[in-house]
Order: sequence, then C-alpha cells, then structure tokens
Amino acid sequence: MRTTPPSRTRPGRSARLLTLLAALVGLAFLGALCPAAALAQSSGARAATGLHISGGRLLEANGNDFVMRGVNHAHTWYPGETQSLADIKALGANSVRVVLSDGHRWSENSPADVANVVAQCKANRLICVLEVHDTTGYGEDAAAGTLDHAADYWIGLKDVLAGEEDYVIVNIGNEPWGNTDPAGWTEPTVAAVKKLRDAGFQHTIMVDAPNWGQDWQGVMRADARTVFDADATGNLIFSIHMYSVYDTAQEITDYLNAYVDAGLPILIGEFGGPADQWGDPDEDTMMATAEQLDLGYLAWSWSGNTDPVLDLALDFDPSRLSSWGERIFHGADGIARTSKEATVFGGGAPDDTEAPTAPGTPSASAVTATSVTLGWSASTDDTRVAGYDVVRVGDNAETPAATSTTNSVTVSGLTPDTAYTFAVYARDAAGNRSARSATVDVRTREGGGTPGAVCAVTYRVVGEWPGGFQGEIAVRNTGTAPLTPWTLAFTFPDGQTVTHMWGGTATQTGGAVSVTPASYTATVPAGGTVTLGFTAAKGTANTAPTAFSVNGTACA
Repeated sequence: MRTTPPSRTRPGRSARLLTLLAALVGLAFLGALCPAAALAQSSGARAATGLHISGGRLLEANGNDFVMRGVNHAHTWYPGETQSLADIKALGANSVRVVLSDGHRWSENSPADVANVVAQCKANRLICVLEVHDTTGYGEDAAAGTLDHAADYWIGLKDVLAGEEDYVIVNIGNEPWGNTDPAGWTEPTVAAVKKLRDAGFQHTIMVDAPNWGQDWQGVMRADARTVFDADATGNLIFSIHMYSVYDTAQEITDYLNAYVDAGLPILIGEFGGPADQWGDPDEDTMMATAEQLDLGYLAWSWSGNTDPVLDLALDFDPSRLSSWGERIFHGADGIARTSKEATVFGGGAPDDTEAPTAPGTPSASAVTATSVTLGWSASTDDTRVAGYDVVRVGDNAETPAATSTTNSVTVSGLTPDTAYTFAVYARDAAGNRSARSATVDVRTREGGGTPGAVCAVTYRVVGEWPGGFQGEIAVRNTGTAPLTPWTLAFTFPDGQTVTHMWGGTATQTGGAVSVTPASYTATVPAGGTVTLGFTAAKGTANTAPTAFSVNGTACA
C-alpha cells in the first residue's frame, strides 16, 4: 500500500471545517469582486508571450482560447511514474498539473528533473502546470513553507523555464494558506507575483486560494482584483480548489460566476467527487458549470493518494480506472467529451470547424462473457484525428463505452449473455466530432458463475491514537464480471466499533460489521478495486479481522 503526503489528507482542516462550515456557508463569499468595468488595461497594450490572459480568458499565443481539461499528478512523491503523463494524455486530457517540491518539506525537484517533466509534457502534447506543494496550509500547518521561498525556487528554475511560455504555467504554491487568519494570504501572494515578474518571468502565473485552497471565507474572491492588478503583465489566473465546502450547486455557480462577471480568469485547479469524512462534493455541478462557462478544471488526482478514494487510476494503471476516474474521463462533461488539444502542438487551428470523416463500421472479435474487442477503419481529417469515442446504442439513446487514440479498443465490464449495439465517433484536435459510424451488434458469452463470486480484501490500520484508530479496506473483484450490488461482512475480534466510514455505510452488531457501498463504489468492475476508509473506537487491543466475505462468499 502506497503512502504519500497528498493534499487531501488533512485532519487540521477537517476539525475547523466541521465546527465552522455550517455557520459560515452563508458568509463564505461576502467580499464582492470589483465590477467588470474596472477590468485592467486591455490586452492590446500587452505583448502576448505564449499562454496569456486577455479579457478574463486564458489564450494561446495565436489567440486560441484554451480551456484546461486535465488532472493532477503527484510527481514529487512518485518521480519514477513519468509514464503517467502518456497515460493521462491517452485518456484525452489536454493538460496536467504536476506536483513539485522546493525542498522545504520534501526532497527538492532538481532543475534537470523539472526540465525532464516539461519535455515529457511536450512530447505527450500536454500543457504543463507546475506547482510547489510545500506551501500547503501555511499558517495552520507548521511544516508548510512560504510563498516567498517558493518564488525563490522558481527563480532558480528560470533557465529551465525560459522559452517555455507556450507550454508551461507556473502555479506559485499549492493552497498557500490554511484557515488561520486567511486575510494574511493577500500580501504574500502579491509579493510573490511581483518577485517573479521582477526576475523576468513572462509565464502565465496561477495563484491558489487560502482556506486550504477552498476560499470558504471569501478572501481571494474579495481581493482578486487587487492581486490581479498587481501583476504588471496581466497574465495571472486564479485557482479555486473544490472539495467538501462545495456540496451545493448554488455555492459552486455563485463562486465561479462572480469571477466571470468581473472579467477575471479562474479555473478549478483541484476538485474531488467522492464523499469523505468532511462531506460530499457536488462534482456534477462543478464539471457542468465549468463546461457551461468554458472554464478549465484539473481533477485530483491520477494515483498514489494515501487515501485512494481520490485515485483516478489504481496503482498508476490506466486500465484500472476507479469509479472516480471513470466519472472524470468518460462521464458527462468529462475529459473525453470536452477536451481540446492546445493548437501549439500542431493540432487544429482556432478556426478549424471541419469534422473528421465517419469511422468505418466496427467489427467485433475476442468476445468473452464480459468484454469485446472492436476495430474499425480509420477516419481522416484536414488536420489530425485525435481519438475515437465508442458508444453503446439502445432505446434511442447513447452511453459512452470507451475511448481510444487508435482504431481499435477493448470494451470491458459487460454483462454475460447480453446483447449490445456499439458505434464509433471520431474527433479532431479542435474538438470537432464526426458523424456516427454504422453499428455492430454483439452478444457476450454466457458467464461461468455468479458475478463477483471471487474477491480479495486488504485491511490495514492507517493510524492509531488512544481510544481510536483509522482503517482502510480495499475490496478487489478477482472475478470475470462486474460486482454489483455487494455487501462486505467481517468481525472485529477486540470490540472495535466503527464511528464513521467513507466509501460505504457500516452497520454493526457486537463485533459483526456489514458494509453496503456508496453510490460511487456500488460497482466493482472485473479486476477492479474499491477502497473504504473508516474511523473506529478501540480498547487497548486492536487485532485485525481475520476473515472477510462479499455477498456471503469468503474472500482471499
């Protein structure tokens, strides 16, 4: 089991949010942004160097409007996982936010390492947002570093980053202020921006909000104009992180529209969807509003979280997307449907409106009880075919089934002995979509037993304290068909009592515990894993359960 210090494992934030959030939701955004009429000097007075801001929008050097659709990747803790950049691109992302360290809290990423990250982003045709993570929770977390220290780190990378303005955005520091006196965020943020500009940086600069990035007291919203106007180049974009604070549609739409109405650039630089011990974020509204307003979003995170509930891919394996990963890449308003590659990579031009030709009629092969491989003749385009979207067709509706950058794909997670109809669309780098291909009918083979009859469970204690502990249970479907619905059962031997669970709902009688899934863990695909987290009370002993079962069948 991997252990990392990702930004989502944060007891200090949870304690304060639990006590203050209910009282302050109505006050979270009292600060009013200056009206759009106060917009800073026009873009015509500024030289466009690579990615830049104009009229409240992020543009490429050629004036193409660029909307980020991507994810976060924990490079500083997993420096050997650079293949992840190619995997993220293959799933349709046009950008990636890469976690780095300035050496204050974790091992510093060297200039050579950062240069390699930038090169790999470019090779995989991804816009690269680089961020220093050491600043996370400054003022509340004693281990956090300052924005000034982060700015010095960026200046030390100037030779590496100079000339990369078309490809790189500098996110000065991740969530650079906690919940303690968040008004203190403004002055050091302005100072760090000016320090980088005085050093000659022309890149678009991204700044994160206080309150662990969520700005639930409205400091960034109130001071956004002041911070923006302090950047002489005007090439600055604000980043809001949306987690459990943003659990209603009104909170999300109010916050994002406030910036758009004021003509100030913003994106969702991190967000989560799965419910946790702090609440249940409304990711559907986040993604839908970002699409409606043409705002960027970067989901947290590709893989490697201490609590894997937010892992998009399990163990960095792109073929094992979690339910959260499926939602981000293939769901409504997700990456596969909305991402458009930056034109700097030679894709579609800003005025590219010509769609690819329709793919050929798909053919089916390698049909099993739960999967089928589809192949089709390739489409053509006036610029470049960027990928293909496979859909299931039925009842006058379409359901996304898979995406591919080549003219074949294996669709998995199907039900045995079931008829399916598939079709394919092609899309180009500008996001133009072809007409739909002709359809192919497929019937999966009969299954060899009860779906999900084979399972494996991993149990571990994440941390302990007097009278209590935090635990984690990973349920893996080792069968050949999706596991849904499911109920997990086990028995605590020492009188431990579950007090809170995320990823599922626990009921307990004596030591016997029964767990039913949350909506986002309700289906475990063949070969897939869902992870449950919980806190529990304990006595002096804390012996792990020795047996687990799913739907009455014993698990390994």
